Amino acid sequence: MKYQFPACALLLSILFVAPITAQLASHAPTAVAKPSTSGSQTSAGQPSALQVSDKPVVKVNGVVLTDRDLVREMLTIFPYARQHNGFPKSQEAEIRQGALQMIIFEELVYQEAERRKLTISPDKIDLAEAEFRKQFNTPDDYQQYLQTELQGSRQKLRKGIQRSLLIEKVLKNDVENRSVVTLAEAQAYYDKNPGKFEQGESFTFQSISILPPRNPTPGQTTEGNKRAEEALKQAKATTSYEQFGLLAERISDDDFRVNMGNHKTVSRDRLPPQVLKAFLAMKSGQVSDTIQIEGAYTILRLNAHTPAGKRSFESVKAKLQAELQKQKYDQLRALLDKKLRSNAKVEVIQG
Repeated sequence: MKYQFPACALLLSILFVAPITAQLASHAPTAVAKPSTSGSQTSAGQPSALQVSDKPVVKVNGVVLTDRDLVREMLTIFPYARQHNGFPKSQEAEIRQGALQMIIFEELVYQEAERRKLTISPDKIDLAEAEFRKQFNTPDDYQQYLQTELQGSRQKLRKGIQRSLLIEKVLKNDVENRSVVTLAEAQAYYDKNPGKFEQGESFTFQSISILPPRNPTPGQTTEGNKRAEEALKQAKATTSYEQFGLLAERISDDDFRVNMGNHKTVSRDRLPPQVLKAFLAMKSGQVSDTIQIEGAYTILRLNAHTPAGKRSFESVKAKLQAELQKQKYDQLRALLDKKLRSNAKVEVIQG
């Protein structure tokens, strides 16, 4: 599992665990989620509910980060914990380790922002505070959050917002702005790596299948033939992907009916010979005659036939540019992390 720090959005998610803790009673250990009424759910694969007690988990250049910071980041990595009463036991250790590394990184970036004497204007903090308050359903929920998490201090909230915006500022300058990949750079990569853009012949299609019972009686065979004939008549009358798909949902017996009969993209070598023969004689949008496959009566709609060859730059440029930019972003972020850790004192607190 890989974790990427979100640099280009407002980082209110790194402030506090507002949606959970805003509903909790004060002066008590904060539960991330209510324990299940059916038991503790500690067996493998079952959710695990963490408790937050503000105990130290790590020191970063002397600054203490607590389990509240850790759980906040774990919820960012695995937000479904809110719906599932905690984190899956089989994944909890990995999620926890990823979250620990993230809060260490955040703190190091924040300390770097302070070292550079970066600032955030009051207007930007006001705007971010207004956005943060929108997370709460009512003003009372917001006030309860302030009391529970920040001892009623709006100043502490604004300090947390300032911290998140300073982190974002460093990341935008050192990582995001430097990770931009131009169209010319994407074109150069495409030209230097032609093999990566070769593709085999493939087909995209939908199916309707009429499945006979095992060891059918003569009467059942006759009935199956009638169903197949009627299905073919209806399929031939369809004129679009949607019409064929809705028909598949209604009358097909195969499992693909739940997705409008769509098989998506299948390479040539994975198709049965009789299906391949039919496709090679069809044009996109055409519906085949009934094809018998392992006893089933199958009707196919060919949606696309992609010949083997090199994909054009026009067809891949948007995705390629995004992938190259993500790679560059990840590399720059890793370099920043390594640089900040090189002179840092990080002490993980056990227990």
